[in-house]
Amino acid sequence: MKVGLLGAGKTGSKVAELHTDTVIFTKNNPPTTADFDACDVVISFIPGDIFLEYIPQLMKSKTPVVTGATGFEWPANIEKQLKDNNQKWIRSHNFSLGMNLVKAMIEVLAKVDQLYDKTSFSIHDIHHVHKKDAPSGTALSWQKWLGHIAEISAERTGEVVGYHHLEMDSPMEKIKITHEAKDRAIFAAGALWAAQKIHNDQNIEAGLIDFDQLVQHYLNI
Repeated sequence: MKVGLLGAGKTGSKVAELHTDTVIFTKNNPPTTADFDACDVVISFIPGDIFLEYIPQLMKSKTPVVTGATGFEWPANIEKQLKDNNQKWIRSHNFSLGMNLVKAMIEVLAKVDQLYDKTSFSIHDIHHVHKKDAPSGTALSWQKWLGHIAEISAERTGEVVGYHHLEMDSPMEKIKITHEAKDRAIFAAGALWAAQKIHNDQNIEAGLIDFDQLVQHYLNI
């Protein structure tokens, strides 16, 4: 599988380390549509505002895309366009495979009202100082999975790869769920796993697919 890599920063560079058949595109080596066509899958870890500029070119190429771009709004008609073009794109704020196990835990915790009369929730995320969006997209996803109002806070410090913490507090019990990314390689590994799936699995339908839905499909959860 030949991978075209957009964004060779701290996370993107891990893709190239883990997968030798990777072509890196940068400002000094910008991709043409033909370059994208020559790849089996494009993996992108560039900022959202820059990724937006590449969308028309990527759609013209029709090469499958795996993107971790954050901090931007997707075009309103992107889903229809991808389906019309028979293109498969995978998106995620967090490509940790383990995060999908956490999602299953949070969805169980979401049923807390069946057991408790009074609860409160808080979510805290910690990332490196270079991360622009706060709270993180993952923290916002956790609240969405939880389905309850939660106090969300964010901290940007040092070179922290990624830390997310959820607490449920009740008068007599407290439940905590924590996920800590120890190495950026987990995001690269997850993106490569997704790339392999959309490259090899013909049963995956065209469209804009959330990474967590893809993983849970294979986990059957």
